[in-house]
Amino acid sequence: MLPKPSLRNLAADHHGGLNYARLRVEGISPDEVLDFSVNTNPFGAHPAVEEALRRVALQRYPDPEAGELRERLAELNQVSPEQVLVTNGTAQAIWLLALAYLETGDSVLIVSPTFGEYRVASRLMGARVHLFFGREEDGFRPDVDALVKWIGTNRPRLVWLCNPNNPTGVYLGQEEVQPLLSACEQVGGMLVLDEAYVNFTARPWDSVPMLAGGHLVLLRSMTKDYALAGLRLGYLLSTTETVGALRRAQPPWSVNAAAQEAGLAALDALDDYRDAWRRLRTLTDGLYAALLARGFHVLPTATNFLLVRTGDGDRTREQLWRYRILVRSCRSFGLPAYIRIGTRLEAENARLLQCLEEIRH
Repeated sequence: MLPKPSLRNLAADHHGGLNYARLRVEGISPDEVLDFSVNTNPFGAHPAVEEALRRVALQRYPDPEAGELRERLAELNQVSPEQVLVTNGTAQAIWLLALAYLETGDSVLIVSPTFGEYRVASRLMGARVHLFFGREEDGFRPDVDALVKWIGTNRPRLVWLCNPNNPTGVYLGQEEVQPLLSACEQVGGMLVLDEAYVNFTARPWDSVPMLAGGHLVLLRSMTKDYALAGLRLGYLLSTTETVGALRRAQPPWSVNAAAQEAGLAALDALDDYRDAWRRLRTLTDGLYAALLARGFHVLPTATNFLLVRTGDGDRTREQLWRYRILVRSCRSFGLPAYIRIGTRLEAENARLLQCLEEIRH
């Protein structure tokens, strides 16, 4: 018995992070690897999070609504709890949106190069996916006027925009996003604004007031900024009607008890996390300057990762792996000449720079 046609030739997206099967084959412990391939908070989870995890009642089912965490997130973002859906990472939010809003033949626009799960989830639903690539000579910053025109002509059901963008680090301002939202409103489509990295930016702008028109969904991650990658935690914001539809599509108990407790503890420690994000921006600025000083072609970034042109990203990744350093080859983004580096702590960044110098000579 064959699966549905949209699944038969669907290729999974490649992500950063450790390849645990390779580690087992090579006899390497995860602790031996300096992982620059992921864009997470290198300072780690707050001690209050670790303490909260010790209190988790493993014998009980979690709150299927994640009600307490949902209320705290609503307060943080100054919306009603009915406008918040807590998810198993932002990846689940992406798949829920595709499941709830896409049918076979629907048109979808993805502002690229960007995170691959938008494409995978959309194609699984049978949608016609269109990638709108920013030009390399423009630093991959998208042409907003051209995008608005494309939306008006092709009337996509969903428009996926990662902002700040992964892997380029480009952060569009409100004056650039608003025309895209207005274009979606005019054709009856939905703009999905993925703000997974917004807490890492120095000057984030408030997108929440833009929800009022009913054609916007905001995606937020607690996995990356709060260092909860092992637990998988995120949320989305939209109108009560949109959130209600997505809640009906969400599998029960999607967010486990440990993730919910960790999320609450992380919000209690928000001031400490904000301090860590500020320190991380300083580290990123330093790593960027050091790469430039060594002659690397590196793009300016608004967030905690850097896109670096090395000529052959796969080759650079394998060369660094000999030092047990992992970076992200950007081939899956359509950028085979680039690697992406997620900022780590000062001594670790220095080690990366040293090894990059060694493989060049």
